[in-house]
Amino acid sequence: MAKFYALGNYTAQGFQGFCKDPGSDRSKAAQIAAEAVGAKMISFSGLRGSYDFMAVFEGDFAQGAGIKMATEASGTLCNITILEEISLNDVATNAAKIAQKYKGVGQ
Repeated sequence: MAKFYALGNYTAQGFQGFCKDPGSDRSKAAQIAAEAVGAKMISFSGLRGSYDFMAVFEGDFAQGAGIKMATEASGTLCNITILEEISLNDVATNAAKIAQKYKGVGQ
């Protein structure tokens, strides 16, 4: 299973929900969403900055995309970006193989 990082924001509707229930544990909601599609939530954190939260989960991209679609459709979340953990060494190995054979335009 791959590891993914989902960064996102609450909408005005989401913040209204927090004002009504300041003790709401959104990590449980994130865990329920992950488990519904067979993914495993590793952690959930509130953030200060450009994003309001980050969820880390193991699964595949289709599971993450499904979580994004369903949770954004609720109207309480938006701007969810899903990032996949990769090995930069594997990427560099592939880039080195390509660099040996690839010729750019006009070269």
